[in-house]
Amino acid sequence: MKALLVDSGKLALRDVPKPSPAEGEALISVRLAGICATDLEILRGYGGYQGIIGHEFVGTIVGGGAETGRRVVGEINCVCGRCDMCQSGLSNHCRRRTVLGIKDRPGAFAEFVTLPRRNCIDVPASVSDEEAVFAEPLAAAIQVLRQVKIEPRTSVAVLGTGRLGLLVAQVLARTGCKLTAIGRNPATLAFLDRRRIANLNAADVQQFGAFDVVVDCTGSPAGLPIALRLVRPRGTVILKTTCAGGGSADLSDLVVNEVTLIGSRCGSIHDALNLLARKEVDVTGLISRELPLDKGVEALALAASEGVIKVLLRAGA
Repeated sequence: MKALLVDSGKLALRDVPKPSPAEGEALISVRLAGICATDLEILRGYGGYQGIIGHEFVGTIVGGGAETGRRVVGEINCVCGRCDMCQSGLSNHCRRRTVLGIKDRPGAFAEFVTLPRRNCIDVPASVSDEEAVFAEPLAAAIQVLRQVKIEPRTSVAVLGTGRLGLLVAQVLARTGCKLTAIGRNPATLAFLDRRRIANLNAADVQQFGAFDVVVDCTGSPAGLPIALRLVRPRGTVILKTTCAGGGSADLSDLVVNEVTLIGSRCGSIHDALNLLARKEVDVTGLISRELPLDKGVEALALAASEGVIKVLLRAGA
């Protein structure tokens, strides 16, 4: 089969053996996959991952002892179910977890992928492939609401209006909070205008020390220092950023202002599919281009280009 692999920071399309599902796993024919910032950071060395990348996908089960023909998306954390984290309800932090296309498990930028059958989640008929491929990043956006109480009176800044930032902004807008999204890309700011979500160009920000909650979706080490300037004393900063390069921040403001700092990662795929089925979040409006898997190297280069929001890879019909 064809697959996109990262090897020593270099990306290549190669012919590799079709995977054989292990006991308890399903074999999935990938239909559509999404390129996200984490994929681009892996190319820059994030996590030291080598192998087939990609973790946002929708596909059809074609083997492995599971009911074939089911259209599914995947929970990307593959867990043991036995360690202390799993037993305490924190399976996303399983001590032995592998993570699709990110940690010790081949990813979905390929014609076929395998996942534990329990990780395969059925896609409602009302949700298109182009919507379903956003289930994993949308779930990560929803996770913010699981970690911090957001009320209509809460003033919130979403810092960074890239792929994830636009999803976070739309999820938070549903709460009726006092929301401002802050970014630099004219295309993403225009998207927010169309959704009637208040936004500012980063160059025009003056509300330092004004926000109860700041969500850092910049994907850059520079995001945290800015977030710490934006948040009020005893406010909360939520970090969604993962990046290969290290950064530095003056944490004295965090201490002096008694700021709460929260890391935020994966969320509920079921919740994301429910939102998509109810058409409460616009994801197809984020799609800039769709390219075939054969042009995967070109697609990742395009995804890193200025002005581009979301690029999809078509692996199968």
